[in-house]
Amino acid sequence: MAKPTCVIVGVGPGNGAAFAKKFNHEGYRVALLARNKSYLDKLQTELGEAKSYICDVTKPDQIADVFSRIQAEMAPIETLIYNAGSGHSCTIENLDIYEYESDWKINCRGCALFGQLVTTEMIQHGKGNIIIVGATASLRGGANFASFASAKAAQRSLAQSMARHLWPKGVHVAYLIIDGPVSKSRTLDGSTRDNQTFLQPPDIADTAFFLTTQAKSAWTFEVDLRPHVEKW
Repeated sequence: MAKPTCVIVGVGPGNGAAFAKKFNHEGYRVALLARNKSYLDKLQTELGEAKSYICDVTKPDQIADVFSRIQAEMAPIETLIYNAGSGHSCTIENLDIYEYESDWKINCRGCALFGQLVTTEMIQHGKGNIIIVGATASLRGGANFASFASAKAAQRSLAQSMARHLWPKGVHVAYLIIDGPVSKSRTLDGSTRDNQTFLQPPDIADTAFFLTTQAKSAWTFEVDLRPHVEKW
């Protein structure tokens, strides 16, 4: 019997790598999607059965092509983790419309396209998981997050719509709200913050995997994750 596949969209050295390592450890084959080929190749080597695919989520034709290759090479797809994200800090006064459009394409449109592609197979099998990685900005629009917050709010509403449609068909859609900075080399470099104020990617990945193991009688739609010292 073929191992199930977990497709991870947006793989980098933080959450993306942690999701890949966790699901690989739990017996999944992992499809690694991102734009950084050198990092994907390195991670693929570490994980053994994983396969890497170059994918720019702002390009619908590329999404469709990559998904077709994954279906041919790695089916059945049991879990999709949409971790691609982009956020420009700006007020409405200095908003750049092209950055605004890019945030929406990456956070919302790409999520919709991948969600649409995986659902047919999942519905046919009567099971599957779609986990979408969000942010606190999806719940409230800070003054300096006019672009990012609106894109994440749209993503969260999309996730709710998907869940209401897909749950009765056996497909678990869940939304992870990450409240706080994530510990990875880029955010820690030069930071004076105490490390305990950062979320740890392996712990986030543990929660994501747990969501895929829940019984249908008690599914979670939304879970917010924050360090124990975070003010909220």
